Amino acid sequence: MTKTMKASECKAKFLGVLDEVAEKHERVIVTKNGKPVAQIVPIVEKPKSIIGALKGSVIYMGDLDEPTDEDWEALKE
Repeated sequence: MTKTMKASECKAKFLGVLDEVAEKHERVIVTKNGKPVAQIVPIVEKPKSIIGALKGSVIYMGDLDEPTDEDWEALKE
């Protein structure tokens, strides 16, 4: 979700805005006279190496070739 903020409000709360952007990973669009003039976006750190870059992002749900319990029962008969 993107938050929109007036430049004067952003100036008054700038350090808090930076903390919020870093914490929630959401961008803030800064407006001046009702028109967008800037956006504050969180930095996405890239992994140093491609090896292990997806570690923890894949969920193993079981063997896709293995029959389900119902299939085993049908094979027993």
